[in-house]
Amino acid sequence: MAHKAQSALPISAPTSLLTPIKVPQRLLMGPGPSNASPRVLAASALPLLGHLHKEFLDVMDEIKEGLRYIFQTNNSLTIAISGTGHAAMEAAIANVVERNDKVLVAVNGLWGARVFDLSSRYGAKVTTIKKPVGQVFTLEEIEEGLIRDKPKLFFITHAESSATVLQPLEGIGRLCHKHNCLLLVDTVASLGGIPIKVDELEIDIVYSGAQKCLSSPPGASPISFSPRAWDKVKNRKTKVESFYFDLIQLANYWGVDDQPRRYHHTGPISSFYALREGISILCNEGLENSWRRHKENSELLWNELQKLGLELYVKKKIARLPTVTAVNVPNGINWKEVATFIMQKYNLEISGGLGETAGKVWRIGLMGYNCTKENVQLITAAMYDALQQQRQGSVKSSL
Repeated sequence: MAHKAQSALPISAPTSLLTPIKVPQRLLMGPGPSNASPRVLAASALPLLGHLHKEFLDVMDEIKEGLRYIFQTNNSLTIAISGTGHAAMEAAIANVVERNDKVLVAVNGLWGARVFDLSSRYGAKVTTIKKPVGQVFTLEEIEEGLIRDKPKLFFITHAESSATVLQPLEGIGRLCHKHNCLLLVDTVASLGGIPIKVDELEIDIVYSGAQKCLSSPPGASPISFSPRAWDKVKNRKTKVESFYFDLIQLANYWGVDDQPRRYHHTGPISSFYALREGISILCNEGLENSWRRHKENSELLWNELQKLGLELYVKKKIARLPTVTAVNVPNGINWKEVATFIMQKYNLEISGGLGETAGKVWRIGLMGYNCTKENVQLITAAMYDALQQQRQGSVKSSL
């Protein structure tokens, strides 16, 4: 036990902080974060370097190359934002949206609603096209919105994790460019686990997070800008309103321009180590193999859950998100007590719904390092056990 020295300070050091941190080991099978592999965790514990040391800049360069592979893009401005997926979301909006710009947002869950809010904060004139939670947009619906509102930017979510629905992206980029509009896509819950080819799909801005299919701790978030979107940033009439997310400066720090790298901010060194290692693991597996693994294990999960008599929230198989599955809570079952029982007995996390699905579904994640046949079998057994206990009236929540 550390010795607490006598002090004349009016506020004492908290007793809880006089000993090293302790956290439990859990299997995270909610909508994220996912568990990181031991190799990624070991990378995050490597010695710190200066944020402009050559060795650290080399790590940043490897991240850029790996992300271009994972995004399937030749975009030179492909980097990681220092922050979580929300930071990448804000960086995308902050750099291409100026006050009074028209932005059209596709809303079929929480993430469209977030982008609507964020764009409004940057002074955009924001309109929406909407679908009920759990449904996807057609090209006809999207083009109708583009014709009606004439936006400079259109946003859509590839993997809407709040509703566990997968949005087809084919043809949307072409439509946007036909109507002189940039396309922004959220791939936080899909990148690395579901096929996405940024250049082929004509996506202008795309961002993701580290903590899902890339199996890294949150804190460094991939983002990529097409030449068309990069030109929009460089030709703004006004300065980017966020200094921290200013891509003109970030591009220099990441070695994207032809100028010597300058200090902009202290990069999250350990987070970049971990992201680099998560990308390396995915590169070794191969994108197509990762896509196949996520598809096969998600279909196994769907089949096993249905064998238990459970209904999947998204009825159409083609619209289901492979990385996060929503399961309807049966009548008479308390979703929270089931999730708590599974946490207590199996040390395994599943989540409830989010936004409009709150209290109506469980959400089960199969992403990156956690996407294995063994984990499908474990969660199926845990769900069966919890439901049996609940129906027998013996599940007792510790809450």
